[in-house]
Amino acid sequence: MARDVKKVVLAYSGGLDTSVILKWLQTTYNCEVITFTADLGQGEELEPARKKAQLLGIKDENIFIEDVREEFVAEYVFPMFRANAVYEGLYLLGTSIARPLIAKKQIEIARKMGADAVSHGATGKGNDQVRFELAYYALEPDITVIAPWREWDLTSRTRLLEFAEQHQIPIAKDKRGEAPFSVDANLLHSSSEGKVLEDPAEDAPDYVFQRTISPEEAPDEATLITIAFDKGDAVAINGEALSPASLLTKLNELGKANGIGRLDLVENRFVGMKSRGVYETPGGTILLAAHRGIESITLDRGAAHLKDELMPRYAELIYNGFWFSPEREMLQAAIDHSQAYVTGEVTVKLYKGNATVIGRKSPYSLYNQELVTFEEGAVAYDHRDAAGFIKLNALRLRTLGSRARKISE
Repeated sequence: MARDVKKVVLAYSGGLDTSVILKWLQTTYNCEVITFTADLGQGEELEPARKKAQLLGIKDENIFIEDVREEFVAEYVFPMFRANAVYEGLYLLGTSIARPLIAKKQIEIARKMGADAVSHGATGKGNDQVRFELAYYALEPDITVIAPWREWDLTSRTRLLEFAEQHQIPIAKDKRGEAPFSVDANLLHSSSEGKVLEDPAEDAPDYVFQRTISPEEAPDEATLITIAFDKGDAVAINGEALSPASLLTKLNELGKANGIGRLDLVENRFVGMKSRGVYETPGGTILLAAHRGIESITLDRGAAHLKDELMPRYAELIYNGFWFSPEREMLQAAIDHSQAYVTGEVTVKLYKGNATVIGRKSPYSLYNQELVTFEEGAVAYDHRDAAGFIKLNALRLRTLGSRARKISE
């Protein structure tokens, strides 16, 4: 443990854990602490975080609270959705994609304020410690990283509360005792893990869900919406142009009202263990369906299939914390190139937990009705050409078949 730290930038939520970390940094390292609180659309008032930091002795000039919702969606969420990124076939990476932005802001503040260290509140068992620290080191290779959960002896909720009381840190009443589960939220999703969710055989209680009504309680009448895309990014809903964050907020509202976006998942963490989480991504679920819908008529088959082959690797890089890696940037360049003509409108039906594409159109559509119609079309297509095409593709199969027959004789 490095003890010569003079100034540290802490990713600070204002909650019990990071407030304890703040005081622990002061007492253990005897250093100046700078707090950074990001408004990622988590749905909580952030001014209490400022007051809590002030109460713990942080000077006003060392308290940073920033609304990064537009940057989060435009520069992180949208690029990820251009790739249709899904981890292990299901998870839309809501927590993963927020960490590099928080880390980047911490490094920017560290440079501005002359800090020589950064700190986070991620535990030693999870993925977030990896995501934060890979980003720190990618952006500032010589930065000192302090990970309290890997250093201190506050290894239980009881000891954490005792430390808080000893140092007169305010404790919310619901924090006295074991929390039922832990929650992380931003504009893209909310995730719930731990405690009542640790047994993957047990159904998640209804009170776990933060951002969606149940599909059973959703309206009996479907909601139809039209999402407009420009070069792979959603830009309007039902003809109304919206900023990236405003658009995702609107999709969240629509998804919540129709019970869309719930996911109960057992995933493979980067650190090696399996973890059960309950995720809610209402707007993202709709956005993914719509984006694949507009791609279906604007992407060439070869490009579309190559994207699908690259996607699992891209998603894994984000999940594991390699947003600032050269390989992610290389993949992003290829993905962004593929989106040049992904422009148009998609109609989506929202109904009881489902987001179903029912219409799509684009000025750059590759869909040719005259080619696919069963009626006589104006476009020349000679059915007899298919015979040669099939025989050429069957040549190696026929060769293999001939060999197998000789062996069996």
